[in-house]
Amino acid sequence: MAVIREAATTTPAPLTLWVVPVADLGGVARHVLDVARVGLPGLRLGVLCPEGPLAERLREQGAAVFTGDVGPDAGLAASVRTLRTAVRTLRPAAVHTHLAYADLAAFTALGAGRALRRAGAPALLSTEHGIAPDDGLYNRAAAARVKNAAHRARLRGTDLVIAVAQSTADVLRRKWGAGAPLTVVRNGVDGPAVRAAAAGQRRAPGEGLRILSLSRLAPEKNLDRLIAALPALLERDPGARLTLAGTGPLAAALRAQAEDLGVADAVDLPGFVEPWGTMAEHDVLVQLSSWENLSYTLLDAAAAGLPAVATDVGGNGEILPPERLVHETTPAAIADAVVRAAADGPGEVRVGDVETMARATAEATLEVLGRRAGKGGHR
Repeated sequence: MAVIREAATTTPAPLTLWVVPVADLGGVARHVLDVARVGLPGLRLGVLCPEGPLAERLREQGAAVFTGDVGPDAGLAASVRTLRTAVRTLRPAAVHTHLAYADLAAFTALGAGRALRRAGAPALLSTEHGIAPDDGLYNRAAAARVKNAAHRARLRGTDLVIAVAQSTADVLRRKWGAGAPLTVVRNGVDGPAVRAAAAGQRRAPGEGLRILSLSRLAPEKNLDRLIAALPALLERDPGARLTLAGTGPLAAALRAQAEDLGVADAVDLPGFVEPWGTMAEHDVLVQLSSWENLSYTLLDAAAAGLPAVATDVGGNGEILPPERLVHETTPAAIADAVVRAAADGPGEVRVGDVETMARATAEATLEVLGRRAGKGGHR
């Protein structure tokens, strides 16, 4: 009888409903899967996402998954309806959105700022995984102005924004202002798992370096500059080889560029690959993106002891030491940086762990819930 009485008086932990508008496995999905695996101390986690690989993987981990019409493929109206139904049914203490589409859909679904101030309404949090500093990378000027205005409005009704890197927080403030409290919780990785799968014997310059890019074959990744540097690298190491792993719209153009430069035999475009095993087979990772947030690819390379070279953008400098950052993407500068990294090793890198990331996220969420409870459910 005492056991029954204890169970009846136990209050369940607050439910935080994570809204993830993507079905496939990518950087955001990895973040969600990592947190679901280790848990959020003091909270129950539920994930609302479209049906697909992410939902399947979450179920395999034993996570609470709710699927429905949410995300760009479903459209805004359907996403709003799905979110409203989920909130009415599940009654979460917090709704926590990931990616811009979910941010705006949840803000609309919860009645903009009005419902957030109603007693019993869920808190609204968002995690910003990456914000392009240059609007022109993905949007025309008119569309960018509309989107920026929408984000400034929704931030005024958001209880907390979590940025995965200090650079992401800085871009958010610059583009969207200070409409919501903001904190930084850096992405973390499962270091032992990464090292077990991605560590390997590394070649030195002159021993046939294996150079790796793990990224979408898209313009903002500047892979044409990496291919342009290959003739200079081959002069120093005739056995060097370059792997451009990934898929994207520039695959044919990159092959043609390699042919034109006479280095096609030294370039491999294998498409999608298993990243950690591929890292184990290579000697230097190169990432020349126009922008980044806090790249899981660089975090994995750092955890595995794989030397990496990257442009000095976004959160790259929050992971790699200054000597591994390139400020010019000329063929000579890239070749010098690659050879130097292969010769000297990864340097003093900075990598956090998943448990610390999850604990900090939970603490930030519970602080918001405590603050709202102290104000009778109002912000």
